[in-house]
Formats: sequence, structure tokens, C-alpha cells
Amino acid sequence: MNSFKQNLKDVPKHLNVKTVTTGVLAAIFGCTGPALIIIGGARDAGLTSEQMISWLFAVYFFGSLIGVYMALKYKQPIVGAYSIPGAVLVAAGLQTYTLNEISGAYLAAGIIVLILGISGLIGKVMSWIPISIVMAMIVGAMIKFGTEMIVSIQGAPLIVGGAIVAYLISSRFIPKLPPILIAFIVGCVLASFTGQFQMGGMETNLALPQILMPAFNMEAIISVGLPLALLVIGAENAQSIGVLLTEGYKPPINRMTIISGIGGILTSFFGGHNANIAGPMTAICASEESGEKEGRYASVIVNAILFGSFGLVAGVAVSFVVALPSVLVATVAGLAMIGVLVSSLQTAFREKKFQIGSFFALIIAMSGISFFGVSAPFWALIGGVLVSLILESKDVNVGRVGVEREQGELSQTV
Repeated sequence: MNSFKQNLKDVPKHLNVKTVTTGVLAAIFGCTGPALIIIGGARDAGLTSEQMISWLFAVYFFGSLIGVYMALKYKQPIVGAYSIPGAVLVAAGLQTYTLNEISGAYLAAGIIVLILGISGLIGKVMSWIPISIVMAMIVGAMIKFGTEMIVSIQGAPLIVGGAIVAYLISSRFIPKLPPILIAFIVGCVLASFTGQFQMGGMETNLALPQILMPAFNMEAIISVGLPLALLVIGAENAQSIGVLLTEGYKPPINRMTIISGIGGILTSFFGGHNANIAGPMTAICASEESGEKEGRYASVIVNAILFGSFGLVAGVAVSFVVALPSVLVATVAGLAMIGVLVSSLQTAFREKKFQIGSFFALIIAMSGISFFGVSAPFWALIGGVLVSLILESKDVNVGRVGVEREQGELSQTV
């Protein structure tokens, strides 16, 4: 508790242009495309406006609380949000099951994640996965942010090209200012100049969140709840852990799993699919763009304030989300990921050990495949480890010595 209070007191001295910028940009990323996925899924399922707003409130508000708690507790840039692939999964499930039955599946998923965190099983499993395979998975899962940035040039060459050029020039000639901020400002100016902001695309509606009672349907739990639990652990948490390790942190693996389980339980009573540790947003706040390592957690506080506020006024905020050009969001996210992707690539293939396993983890994650409702990052870890066990058994035996040494260090944080 003392460290929590001290970290809270230290937040103001770590608030600077860099931490504020990455915190804001992470919030913009989380409140745009992902929000539209929820809005679209709610509309397709025939949910009422109040039910949609309650869903948004649950994942954004409780996600922000998770980020504040983890950042202040551990002084690490651990961001709370929700699973984006999970939103796609449950949107499809709403076509078959009622909202109460789906919420029962959410609750079951949260309980599963919580139990796995309390048991310590996740920490033990992660400590045995070679770090190079984890880093390769990170690159494969997040390389889309870089490729989408380049692809966006075709649709909006002036906005995207201008933002990238601004990033490069400011990185070279104005190093004291965050280049990602300059890129975003230039992109916004160009978007306004070209008329890409589309205001008034959706009616505003200020409504209170609704509390509902989950109903348990075994089919919904198996088809939606179990895959959602695996997504939270195998995609979001695994990505966040890998990113934090890349940046030199010692993430509290089991605590991250426990808090994600609690988040899933709470959101289920509001029709929200889960509040958990967020992979891509953690990558943004943990990157070198956030400044000095010890102060990067302050960017999570900035993000959480905006993220939680979005949830509280979701009915009004969604109209502004629709107005922001998607190509600009994709470009800014891609630029913010550069440092993480480069560091992860270097770590994944720096040594000769586990190279084939890391390569398979890379391409599986890049493929975007999904089996049984579970997305590619989870299968990338499984596939990478299996390939190394088959083809690189010598590396596995040699690696165990290092794993046992690192396991002792990780046990201090889990």
C-alpha cells in the first residue's frame, strides 16, 4: 500500500509531453476502431441503445480502473482495456444467444481466468516458454499495425504520407518533441483540410448503464465463454507480458491474470464481455516514445482518465469516434509500434537458439488464423514451442538452465 501511495505521489513528476502524448494516443486507439466493433456488433444483434451503451461503459470504465491499479501498484505501463478479438467473437455469439446468456458466458470466462491466475499456473507456464518465441509472437501479432499504416497510403496518401513524413522529420530535427505527437497533429490538420472528418454521423444519446443478471447456458459457455477466456490469457495477457519483457520490466504475470478475471466478472453484470490487460495499448504506453522507463507508468494514468471518461459518456462520445479518420488512427498506431517491433525482432532472432520455433511463432501470429474461436497469438505460442521441442530439442535442454534462473526472478513479481 505504501508503494501504491508513493507511486501515486510520483505521477505528477513523470507527467511530461512524452507520457501525456502516448497516453492520449493509446486512448485514441482504444476508443476508435475497437469501439466501432462493439457498436457494429450491438447493432447487428439488435441490442437497444441502452444495452450498447451499458456494454461500452462496462469495458471502458472497468478497463480504466484496471490500468490505474496495475500502474500504481507495480509502477509499470500495464494498460487495462478489453479484448478486441473478443468483441468480434461475442458479437457473433449474440446472433445465437440472448444477452443474458451471453453475459453468463462472460461471467464463466472471468471465473476461469481468475482461477488460473490464483492457481499460479499461468506464471509457471509463461516462465517455461522461451523468450525468443514470445517475442516472435509479439512481432507477428502486431506487425499488422505497421502494414496497415503502409496500406493506408493508398486510400489517403496526403494524410498518411504527411503524418509519416512529419514523424521522420521531427525525429531527425526536433528530438525534444515526441515525433508521434507531431505526426498526429499534422495528420489532423491534413484530415481537416481534405474534409475527412465526418461529424454528425451518429446521434448522441446520454443514458445510464444497465445492470442485468447473467443466465447460464452451457452451449454459450462452451462456444463463447471458454474461447473468450483463452483470448484474454493467450492473446491480450501474453502480448502484454512479452512487450513488458522486451522493454526491460518484470511483469506480475499471475496478478495480471487475476485482475483480468475480476474484470471479466464485473463487466458481465453490465453486458460487457471483459475488462482485462490490453496488449496493443500496453505496447504503446511501454514504448520508448513514453520517455524514461521509470516514468512510463504515468502514461497509463493519462490513458485511463480518457478511457474511463469515454465509458461514462459513451452515448455522446461515439459520435466523435465515428468522425475520426480510420486511416489516421491506423497510421498513428503503426508509428507508435515501431520501437516495440524492432526490439522484439532483435530479441527473437538475436541468438541461434529456438530460431525455427520463433519463425513458426512469427508466421502463425502473422497469419491471423483462428481455431475454436481462439485467435492466432495463442496458437503462435503453442506452435512455436511444439516446433522447438521437435526440431530444436538441444536448445530446449540448454534453455532450461536459463529458464530456471529467470523463474526465480519472475516468482518475485507473480
